[in-house]
Amino acid sequence: MSDEKFSVSELNRVRQVGKRGFYDRETVFKILDSCLVGNVGFVAEGQPFIIPMLFARDQDELLFHGSSKSRLMKVLTSGQRICVSVTTLDGLVMARSLFHHSMNYRAATAFGSGYEIKDEAKRLHALKVITDKVMPHRWDDARQPNDQETKATCVAAVKIDTASAKVRLGEPADDAKDMDFDVWSGVVPIRTIAGSPVESSDSTNKHPVPDYIEAWRTNHNAVNSHE
Repeated sequence: MSDEKFSVSELNRVRQVGKRGFYDRETVFKILDSCLVGNVGFVAEGQPFIIPMLFARDQDELLFHGSSKSRLMKVLTSGQRICVSVTTLDGLVMARSLFHHSMNYRAATAFGSGYEIKDEAKRLHALKVITDKVMPHRWDDARQPNDQETKATCVAAVKIDTASAKVRLGEPADDAKDMDFDVWSGVVPIRTIAGSPVESSDSTNKHPVPDYIEAWRTNHNAVNSHE
């Protein structure tokens, strides 16, 4: 495995429409970093499961946290092989034929095995990375975990052994014989937009929305609102 790309194997190779497959770390990591929730696939007692989880990436590791009593966290820290998949839907592709209808998307799948982060400094670092992925600067603003909360929380890191991405962009790919079929064709863009923040109803003191939340919201909407 090079520093720039994941080696292509039967595990991570994009089989359907291979030209849409990407194996460079920059593309894979960019897609992973753009998603807050990852679908974690694992096997427990012979039964496959897929569970959505908040996660963050730190270098070549994916970070997760949850209850110390959680079955999923026990699996993530057991060294068992797992996979994590994310997808962002960018548009509905309406072709002239139903066969060529599609979606524009960015998807990535990572494979690896995990372990529990037990060193206290590294645990706090991981929790900070996860928190600041959701909202940059929040870790330093809100109350940080106390001893009781820390003991009840398991923090896992999954080393990414290999991964790949698949991306579909652009217009419909109609057959030449369908080009004269008289029906609308094109792309319906789909964007996720952040709404106006709403303060908790139980707040005893009213606060202005923090600058970092407004900055994140403005940047997020600027990136996602263009056609």
